[in-house]
Amino acid sequence: MEGYRALHRESIEDPAAFWLKAAKAVSWTTAPGQALDSSRAPLYRWFPGARLNTSFNALDRHVLAGRGDTTALVYDSAMLGTQQHFTYAQLRDEVAQFAGALRHQGVTKGDRVLIYLPMVPEAVIAMLAVARLGAVHSVVFGGFAPAELASRIRDAAPKIILTATGGLEPSRRVEYLPAVAEALDLAGAGGCPVIVKHRDGFTAAAADYDQPSRRWLDWDEAAAGATPLDPVDVEATDPLYILYTSGTTGSPKGVVRDNGGHAVALTWSMRNIFDVGPGDVMLTASDVGWVVGHSYIVYGPLLAGATTVLYEGKPVGTPDAGAFWRLIEAHGVTVMFTAPTALRAVRRADPTAAALGGYDISTLRLLFSAGERLDTGTFSWIRGVLGVPVIDNWWQTETGWPICANPRGLGGVPVKPGSPSLPSPGFDLAIVDGEGTPVPTGTEGTIALRLPLPPGALTTLWGSDERYEQAYLRALEGYYVSGDSGYADDDGYLFVMGRTDDVINVAGHRLSAGAIEQALAQHPAVAECAVIGLEDALKGQRASGYVVLKAGETIDPAELQRELVALVRKLIGPVAGFRDAVVVDALPKTRSGKILRKTMRQIAAGETYTVPSTIEDAGVLDSLVPLLRAGVPPPGR
Repeated sequence: MEGYRALHRESIEDPAAFWLKAAKAVSWTTAPGQALDSSRAPLYRWFPGARLNTSFNALDRHVLAGRGDTTALVYDSAMLGTQQHFTYAQLRDEVAQFAGALRHQGVTKGDRVLIYLPMVPEAVIAMLAVARLGAVHSVVFGGFAPAELASRIRDAAPKIILTATGGLEPSRRVEYLPAVAEALDLAGAGGCPVIVKHRDGFTAAAADYDQPSRRWLDWDEAAAGATPLDPVDVEATDPLYILYTSGTTGSPKGVVRDNGGHAVALTWSMRNIFDVGPGDVMLTASDVGWVVGHSYIVYGPLLAGATTVLYEGKPVGTPDAGAFWRLIEAHGVTVMFTAPTALRAVRRADPTAAALGGYDISTLRLLFSAGERLDTGTFSWIRGVLGVPVIDNWWQTETGWPICANPRGLGGVPVKPGSPSLPSPGFDLAIVDGEGTPVPTGTEGTIALRLPLPPGALTTLWGSDERYEQAYLRALEGYYVSGDSGYADDDGYLFVMGRTDDVINVAGHRLSAGAIEQALAQHPAVAECAVIGLEDALKGQRASGYVVLKAGETIDPAELQRELVALVRKLIGPVAGFRDAVVVDALPKTRSGKILRKTMRQIAAGETYTVPSTIEDAGVLDSLVPLLRAGVPPPGR
């Protein structure tokens, strides 16, 4: 642990030396001579003057090193019951061919390409092909509504759009082409060409939309006659991709990731945090439309020369709660990465992990989790079920890789349940109050990162340095403000409690909703929960909990309420004034698994709210509206 602290200290005190050393693990056409350009601070740039190609680093260099026959990508579709394997040589050839197809359509270095695809191999091929061209991809989660897709089209102004006839859900097929056509019209970009990957079972096809005034092309036909393209050199500071983040209001923010810093940071993280390299098989159960999918389905494992599993399915329901265990056995998965929400879903459906009994998961040695706080109950359950280290890590779309993590590739540090461990190299973390003054150890405050951010973090927002500074850098001078709250213990371990607005003021006492949730999650009947603050005439606010029970639980609601109130009093104290615990069938979440607490609070307060475009199932929110607006548990509870 002291060795890791020394390494982190080196990265903060002499970042140039630290990251130039790390950059040697990347293949450059012009190696970096300078680490950091601070001439436009707070707009920093990493490795100015250096040149490389990210697609070359992910594919070609492994083939040239004699590993072309190694499996690079495994596609496993629980929806179709099919699997497909690509070696590094095969994937490189597919990517080079499709890059040639894009070039034939006029895409050149710096152009934007919008990718709107389900979890199919073409999504990975498209991303790497765009990178091979030196162009900039913007992946939009497949199935986004036309208005949301249109806002991203307007902002990115893509040269071409890549899509498929549709995506598969456990109970339905989602037609993509009508949504793409509507989005193009809404964005005033009806003439933008579209390349469509045909999938059987969908109503529309590219030919249905192809007209003289707009080109809609079949993917396979476009690629068939193309000339394979060699990698195009770009500046390390040139953008690799735009990834949009969205909230409940305002236009989406296009996070910009550069080529050089991204390659260096992800390569470092794969070796030193995730302990993944050649010979490993990594299953990241996310979607390529999210940052976890970008970093640890596509780029990270391939930069590391490992095998990555692209899974089209759900943690439960495709067909059951044993989906993850099947994948581990079938593909010899050594390292898995998923969200706490997925683990809670498995636990809720199969509390005793009975489904695990039919599978051999002996290849698995590490499970990583991020996306929401990994509550201690879920942590203990999954660690007991799998018998392998469970490693929490915390980061954001904006940072691109873990801000805090347990560096397993460096031997690791002791695990503390509920904590993502220690800051990663380059992240100079501080817990501060509203004025930017560091708070005492153990005191909750705003989590902020001293500038500059390390390689791999966002460099700006697409089209607006001003908006980037306004959104992240101006609240506290010299800091990037994360928007999350938390505290550090005596050993420097971070405990993330939630967004900074997830604070409940009970009679002048500021209480963390996350801390109360952690208490509720200790109850053996609770699968997951959310806590929000409701208005209270006497105390200003009071905490109200909404809990989902594990499958098969039949506890009396009144008894559960008494037990949960007692649990909060024991673990938080009477000051919490906790008395409301409502059993619900499900909690409203985004497709990436984050619970929509802010929207719940807005509904409860009677405020105008917008249903987030990222919501997984709007019906869940609809069913909660009466409970939230009433502000009290349902009658007869």
